[in-house]
Amino acid sequence: MAGITGYGTYIPKYRLKIEDIAQVWKKDPKEIIGGLKVYEKAVPSFDEDVVTIGVDAGRLALSMAKILPTDIGSIFVGSESHPYAVNPSSTIIGEYLGAGNNYLAADLEFACKAATAGIQVTVGLIDSKKINYGLVIGADTAQGKPHDILEYTACAAGAAFILGSRKKEIIADILEMSSYSSDTPDFWRRDGQRYPSHFGRFTGEPAYFAHVITEGKKLLDKTKLKPKDFDYCVFHMPNGKFPREAAKKLGFTDLQLSASLTVDNIGNPYSAASLVGLSAVLDIAKPNKKIFFVSYGSGAGSDGFIFKTTQELIKARKNSVPVKKLIDDKMYISYTDYLKQTHAI
Repeated sequence: MAGITGYGTYIPKYRLKIEDIAQVWKKDPKEIIGGLKVYEKAVPSFDEDVVTIGVDAGRLALSMAKILPTDIGSIFVGSESHPYAVNPSSTIIGEYLGAGNNYLAADLEFACKAATAGIQVTVGLIDSKKINYGLVIGADTAQGKPHDILEYTACAAGAAFILGSRKKEIIADILEMSSYSSDTPDFWRRDGQRYPSHFGRFTGEPAYFAHVITEGKKLLDKTKLKPKDFDYCVFHMPNGKFPREAAKKLGFTDLQLSASLTVDNIGNPYSAASLVGLSAVLDIAKPNKKIFFVSYGSGAGSDGFIFKTTQELIKARKNSVPVKKLIDDKMYISYTDYLKQTHAI
């Protein structure tokens, strides 16, 4: 099966403290932070969108993979905040990266798991020998209506992954993958609406947990592996509370999960959330380590993967920008500036 040959991440510099949002709406900051387990979130500048974020992450992924942009046979961009309703982000990103014209392009939408669906499609193209390399990007400038609970967590970030099949280039093998899907409308945004709607607490047990836990158990049953067989686990992070609960329900420890918990410091970048967590794990993992991964997208579905790092990872990381460095490189802004930069006012 195909594997990861390179990855790159982009997180905007600007940060907004959750306590500042709470104070504007006269809420108790300790109560909000305690419930969500999120302390601050990454905010896009006025000139940043899914395309600019995708280009920056894609360049880093190409640098690590050490391939020419024209070697890319497919580009899939998973997002729910594409800058154009009609005009693909994938081709704009391909143009800026210098991918030429001989590639399959598509924008994918499935809430927060669109990019992981793109990884599965790319694996199929590579394993069937239709292409040699594929680029998958998960990026969002996540929308949250002012005074809605989503405003506390919705953020901006992106992650890009180059997939290939040449063993000497693979930094993480994909040992197994599967999916679990259903019609569970916990979160949606109708055409023309600026902000998404959601069913509040309904997004927990019958939506997120039902899919993540079911897919997680299915992946374990399929491979005959147990949580103790893994060194790391990664889950979709709509907030800091849900992935911690999901890990516990499936039998994983805090130590296995901790490396992936980027949500605490940047919030939830929707389609990029689980992939940024995976990047953070790959930044520190040693060779021959197994990673258990389950994404989630409202609507609803989960994609599960089992990755195993290789010896090539250590060498490839010399060309990376660690997620931690991106998280630490920050500048705080006020709530008013946040509204201006995200065009809410």
